[in-house]
Amino acid sequence: MKVALLISTYNWPEALSLVLKSVTHQNLFPDEILIADDGSTEETANVIRKYSEKINLPIQHVWQKDEGFRKAVILNKTIAKSNADYVIQIDGDCVMHKNFIRDHLKNSRSGVYLFGSRVNIQENYLTTMFSKQKIDYKWFSKGISKRTRSIYLPYLSGFYKEKNQLSGKLRGCNFSFWKQDFLDINGYNEDITGWGKEDSELAVRLLNSGVKAKRLRYAGIIYHIWHQEKSREKRILNEGIQNTAIDKKLIRCSNGVDQYLK
Repeated sequence: MKVALLISTYNWPEALSLVLKSVTHQNLFPDEILIADDGSTEETANVIRKYSEKINLPIQHVWQKDEGFRKAVILNKTIAKSNADYVIQIDGDCVMHKNFIRDHLKNSRSGVYLFGSRVNIQENYLTTMFSKQKIDYKWFSKGISKRTRSIYLPYLSGFYKEKNQLSGKLRGCNFSFWKQDFLDINGYNEDITGWGKEDSELAVRLLNSGVKAKRLRYAGIIYHIWHQEKSREKRILNEGIQNTAIDKKLIRCSNGVDQYLK
């Protein structure tokens, strides 16, 4: 099984550098790293080049012109370029626990997607975090909130069962799925632009297709670096698209990944 780690990013090279540093500390490596870049400047490319020399893994950097928040588009373009069987998706502001990749793969099952939680790194800790290049956190560490999410007890993950319903706890920054399941529903819906709902709308259609959801708890931990919230002006429109997928039990979207496939 070939595994891809998919990292979405936009103009925050300092955070992306810490995320890539956390890749080098994984106890199990993916087969490739995919960088889905929604229009960053050359600084981001420089960080990726730096880590390409440090990480003994193929890194694909897929870039598109900055025309506003088009995360669904760049994720489709990037996944289309990979021949991985399984995709583990995070954001470029989420540092991984050292067992993150291993936990997702250990819990992967046919016909199931996984979603996990995130611990929050607080705003007042950012200066310290960046100056010390800190990527290792425990439940008692300074500078974090949502501390219970940082408790690592992976044997307890077995108590969380597969379900055929959408969880309000799903976040695209801690998400994994089989690529074929993704292709079967035509990937992300590119009608969704601006912040919000691109990941949960995808999950709705996965569920409609028969793929079940499983929450990763006490394992698959990430640490989300604080940042100011993005504009949510498109949220109502995006919720409407998601609600249509729910109400009509849609499986495939028309404006999806197939346009990038050979």
